[in-house]
Amino acid sequence: MLKVPGLEPIDYLIIGHITQDITPEGPRVGGTVSFSGLTAQVLGARVGVVTTWGEESGGELLEGLAIVNQKCERSSTFENIYTPAGRVQTLHHLAPSLDYYHIPEVWRNAPNVHLAPVIQEINPNIVRYFPDSQVYLTPQGWLRGWDHQGRVYPDEWPEARYILRQTSAVVISDADVQDDFSTIEMMAEAAPILVVTQAADGATLYTEGEVHQFPAPRAEVQDSTGAGDIFAAAFFLQLSTHGDPREAVRFANQLAADSVTRPGLSGVPTEDILYTQIEKFTSPSNSI
Repeated sequence: MLKVPGLEPIDYLIIGHITQDITPEGPRVGGTVSFSGLTAQVLGARVGVVTTWGEESGGELLEGLAIVNQKCERSSTFENIYTPAGRVQTLHHLAPSLDYYHIPEVWRNAPNVHLAPVIQEINPNIVRYFPDSQVYLTPQGWLRGWDHQGRVYPDEWPEARYILRQTSAVVISDADVQDDFSTIEMMAEAAPILVVTQAADGATLYTEGEVHQFPAPRAEVQDSTGAGDIFAAAFFLQLSTHGDPREAVRFANQLAADSVTRPGLSGVPTEDILYTQIEKFTSPSNSI
């Protein structure tokens, strides 16, 4: 077993690559574990991150997170170009993969486990090892492939039904499955709770054979990168704490809509922003 001295027990274990994102303004630290991990932390969780990361730049933005890093020479590196037809994503480098044995022993019984692959970097069999945890999943990285030029494209996910049935809740975006309703229908049948985020159109919740749609609050979009990851962490923790998936979607919608008004990791709510958004969420005039 992996033993790392000085680590404390955690509430929220998140696994996946911290990435380097190439942007017109320069490289930025990214990845679901960055956005979701910081969001879970500001929501009061004790967060532990298991990753493979080159630590090139931007690490100061992740201060406060407990990170166990299988250090590599270079992080998984993406370039995203947004066009009227959607996002064009290129993978410039792939960091080494992650498995159960990379998780420190003291973190293996965390009550909440968030599997957050971005580019097939997590061994799918890892889902078997958390019998006493709530297992949450953002499977976008298991829904992606890439060609010899690094162009990322939607790909088949052969283990989908098996993995989805081991989870407590799943969040995907409509773009992850190219709005393919047959894929969404399959995932909704296999997962106990599935949320499909739809950018400015809000989110759709599938649970107990029912479908519930939730509009998103209006927001002036500056940068949508990471909004789905912020939504996911907010949804999973609200669900874990209160048990009502409908209220969890409403809460997550509020934080995700707020996040797109700021670029990069600055979209993650601060304590002040969180307080303001909670006031809006709990207000009788709240229309989300």
